[in-house]
Amino acid sequence: MTTSTIPSLTSSDPDYLLQSATLGDVASLAGDMDIFWLLFGAILVFFMQTGFAMLEVGSVSIKNTKNILIKNIGDASLGAICWWLFGYGVALGDTKGRFIGSNAFALKGSHFEADDGTLTNGYSYAMWLFQWAFAATAATIVSGAVAERVSFNAYIIYSVILTSFIYPVVVHWGWGGGWASAWVDEDLLFDCGVIDFAGSGVVHMTGGLAALAAAIVVGPRTGRFNEDGTANTLPQQSAVLQTLGTLILWFGWYGFNGVSTLAINGLAGVAAKTMVTTTISAAFGAVTTVLLGKLNLGYWDAGAANNGLLAGLVGVTAGCSTCEPEGAMVIGIISGFVYTYSSKMLVMLKIDDVVDAIPVHCFCGAWGVFAASLFATKDNYSAAYYGDRVDKCAGAFYGGDGNAVAANVVFILAVIAWVSATCMALFLGINAVVGMRVDKEMEQIGMDDSKHGGQTYPEMVKGATVA
Repeated sequence: MTTSTIPSLTSSDPDYLLQSATLGDVASLAGDMDIFWLLFGAILVFFMQTGFAMLEVGSVSIKNTKNILIKNIGDASLGAICWWLFGYGVALGDTKGRFIGSNAFALKGSHFEADDGTLTNGYSYAMWLFQWAFAATAATIVSGAVAERVSFNAYIIYSVILTSFIYPVVVHWGWGGGWASAWVDEDLLFDCGVIDFAGSGVVHMTGGLAALAAAIVVGPRTGRFNEDGTANTLPQQSAVLQTLGTLILWFGWYGFNGVSTLAINGLAGVAAKTMVTTTISAAFGAVTTVLLGKLNLGYWDAGAANNGLLAGLVGVTAGCSTCEPEGAMVIGIISGFVYTYSSKMLVMLKIDDVVDAIPVHCFCGAWGVFAASLFATKDNYSAAYYGDRVDKCAGAFYGGDGNAVAANVVFILAVIAWVSATCMALFLGINAVVGMRVDKEMEQIGMDDSKHGGQTYPEMVKGATVA
């Protein structure tokens, strides 16, 4: 039943109280559905932690299994504490100078109270949970890139700082009341704000840039590169776990992108189309990368399929709600190329990324933000954002006047500057104070034996040569 089907009554009609109650019930149900939608999305995005754990475990040597698993638990747990105390307020609190949030810390304040000041604002709590799952994702991107040689103390410090401050500031810029946000009423960046619907830039590019800074400071694993610049392939535990993790991530991405509508009432069509474009880009990213791998390697590479799939997902995350399916196809194909050749570039530069997080999240994230400013149609932008801005803010390929391109390029450059500067300072500081890297002997033995009570599968590595 919709409100339009209920006949108009006056206070003198005997059914007036019944209608009032019915309208109140409908409004309450609509609000409850929106809260449930966010809770549903939070659960899907949180389940992506399982995907990251399996992908990373599958990508590292058996001797570092426990080390990777405890770091994935830590990303969620430390992330929850930091998001509760500081991160959410910095990200989505009331803006201060359009740079940073200034309240709503520790789940306190009017954000979390109902209008009468005494009841819980369920929607705000659901939003906190949904956004925490995103923050945990950003932190996890780093741990996979620098696996097998970063110290546990360094991991704890960077995870806390990243989820408390560095990442939340970018959230405030792009999604809160910040200078680049499209969700404010005035002083919009190029009259549009950035089109980054679910976070190609806010989440993935931020995590990927942090991973790049960390990988540069910590250096490559022992044996990864030869003196002549050639690269060696180091032991990988399980392509099965890596692929399982990738498929779990794809599953969770429907919450990541689809539920970024932040409500379901009136936006169900946007959510449905968003999930479709997400699927199409992922599929074309995987197929493109596998074909490129066949051309370059001479065989069908499962690793290329996994990372190409993720590249397509990251690439479409910014524009998933505003592009057409054919736009998603192009975004996915180009994401495959971006991933493949940025991965090769890192190897040439002797930057060691265990899970290829930097090509997938940093480079494809930047491409995704730029692509959103090209492929946003007027109808889709109107449905997902605001109808009164479409002539200015539609994509350059669909009649926009270029403002969206300008806004998105400026946002990309600002995120690069902010994350690169803060993360390089963070990792260099950690390296100077506690050390970013474990010693060579610990790296050779593996961190499970040296830090976590022993190997997970000792019978599988007994007598084996340790890389």
